[in-house]
Amino acid sequence: MIEQTEMEVTTWNYYPPTKPVTEETKIISYTDFDVMRKRASTKKGIACRFTCQFKIGDETVLEMVGENSYVIDFEDFIDRQELLKMIRNAFEKFNEKFNFRKLATVLSNKTLSPLNESRIDIDAILPMLI
Repeated sequence: MIEQTEMEVTTWNYYPPTKPVTEETKIISYTDFDVMRKRASTKKGIACRFTCQFKIGDETVLEMVGENSYVIDFEDFIDRQELLKMIRNAFEKFNEKFNFRKLATVLSNKTLSPLNESRIDIDAILPMLI
């Protein structure tokens, strides 16, 4: 059995821009993804952490970090497709948290960049789940 924990936003640092934001203002964003191995006496798992940052020039407007975990029975086998599905689900939860929290910011009409799956080294993550 695979259980997914709630996405927890561990960092939300919003810094209102020092200059007015217009439609021409260029806001740059990026999202990083990290995976950590989790282990208990009866379960295995991974913790997924997404970090995003929005900038206007050199000025940081938002830093956000969200984490959640997957807890998996030892006897369950996770293949590449299942792992990708888990990562996509985690990112979707992260995106939902961002979309709710952004409403009171200058980022209300911005979206997160889509998850770039080609940059995820699935073969390096799979051994964490053996």
